Amino acid sequence: MPDKKVIAIVGATGAQGGGLARAIAADSKGPFAARAITRKPDSEKARALAELGVEVVSGDADDPESLVRAMTGAYGAFCVTNFWEHFSAEREGAQATAMARATRKAGVQHVVWSTLEDTRKWIPLEDTRLPTLQGEFKVPHFDSKGRVDHVFAEEAAPTTYLLAAFYWENFIYFGMGPREDPSHELVLSLPLGGVKLPGIAAEDIGRCAHGLFRRGPDTAGRRFGIAGEVLSGTEMAAKMTHALGRKVRFQDVPFDTYRGLGFPGAEDLGNMFQFQAIRGDEFLRSRDPEASRSLNPELSDFDAWLETNAGRIPIA
Repeated sequence: MPDKKVIAIVGATGAQGGGLARAIAADSKGPFAARAITRKPDSEKARALAELGVEVVSGDADDPESLVRAMTGAYGAFCVTNFWEHFSAEREGAQATAMARATRKAGVQHVVWSTLEDTRKWIPLEDTRLPTLQGEFKVPHFDSKGRVDHVFAEEAAPTTYLLAAFYWENFIYFGMGPREDPSHELVLSLPLGGVKLPGIAAEDIGRCAHGLFRRGPDTAGRRFGIAGEVLSGTEMAAKMTHALGRKVRFQDVPFDTYRGLGFPGAEDLGNMFQFQAIRGDEFLRSRDPEASRSLNPELSDFDAWLETNAGRIPIA
């Protein structure tokens, strides 16, 4: 499609990048064509994108020159990293830096970088409210992205910063869904510290990124926090009750208890939830559903997400 502007998508077989690739493919009359960058062009997910008409090319975030090759000729680039693949903030930072530099070398005109806050700007390492993790971070999967923002600002093509919220898919894939207590009552247990939680359907993150590309490079330098809905734990439990047809009760877990659960990433996530609670309304204002809907008119709220996904939530 020579008349289309190509958007090169890092992580196109993942949740965020895949959502963007599918949004572009579904917008057949739109100005863009999707190019999926993946380490495994022959994977099932890559083949599924190809069947939608998405161009699939090889590229590896650990191989900077492969990124340059994969982005060359593209108008835009979507950059995202996956901390949970390896749990290394250092590796994530190196991958993000490689992506940023590749966009400029490839001559890309507009970048959307999926980032998060560097929490140390609010909670410095000497602040004992949050334990320091991996020697130099408070929330490693946040900080490792946020600390690379300056590289995108200084060494990348013009960059727009996209900040996602809590994925509701965590209730399906990350073991965060309701569990039966000894009395067989369903309990949704999260460490919210009494504050509300911005959440979003993973597919909508890519759709919001699509909206940013449609707005164009004039958004460069700006930060867009996105969410589908902002809810308290009790409100989430009530909506789950309706969708599941079983009573769900919310339990607000102490942060230290959650950090001590022992699963991979428990300390990181416990710090994340506490950071959000410490920032309170300021954090909520940074994830605005109405602004998100202006980027993505099809934005789902929690009820709409549950209508499609309630049956996929495992009940432990």
